[in-house]
Amino acid sequence: MVLASISGAQSPAQVKELPKVETSVTESSVVKKASNKEIENIMGTEEYVRQYFSDIPIMIRIAKCESTFRQLDKDGKVHRGIVNSRDVGVMQINEHYHLDQANKKDLNIYTIEGNTAYARDLYNREGTQPWSSSKPCWGKYENKELAINVK
Repeated sequence: MVLASISGAQSPAQVKELPKVETSVTESSVVKKASNKEIENIMGTEEYVRQYFSDIPIMIRIAKCESTFRQLDKDGKVHRGIVNSRDVGVMQINEHYHLDQANKKDLNIYTIEGNTAYARDLYNREGTQPWSSSKPCWGKYENKELAINVK
């Protein structure tokens, strides 16, 4: 799968080839398949997020604020929220509110591809509201021109 096909990038030269990612709906199977780790080894979660959300820069800032660009923790398990352990992955998708919907859309929120794809879908439906609890961190960047230069 080429990231351009899911990110809307204009030129294949702008993105790197990613490994095929097997998806399943359980966190433990993701760790066993190590698809997240393969992606992180190739390009790093931050670079992946920056490319994937290049057309929605505020989502890059949200990822930084929510997870500091972490899909996995050092032990290889999916990153979970400190305040709410049901928030998972780089975009901190809440299992309680979103797991069923993600599964219906065949998106595995425990993989970086599924987590970011579901976040994009959620953003398209609800804007930045699902991440309102971290708005003090990213809110000043809501203007797209300012968010492009996230560092």
